[in-house]
Amino acid sequence: MIDFIAAHNGGIQMFANGFNLKGWAKTVEGIVYTLKTVGLANCVMGSSTMDFASEEGFENDGDAMKLWDAAIEIYNWEVNGVAD
Repeated sequence: MIDFIAAHNGGIQMFANGFNLKGWAKTVEGIVYTLKTVGLANCVMGSSTMDFASEEGFENDGDAMKLWDAAIEIYNWEVNGVAD
């Protein structure tokens, strides 16, 4: 299950067990696909690159978290039937 994320090259890397790369995506749809395929842990930690995303190819520092949050919102609706 995905339990660690990092901003990388304008997208988000998703890891299981903190270091096992399971996916990378620049789109909400790509992130949701990975989450549906691999699963999502109850607790997901983020690299500091998520806070400093402009250093990893995003236009603004907050853009990686916006991308992740948008994907989580869709994932929660499609998988758990829960809307924010």
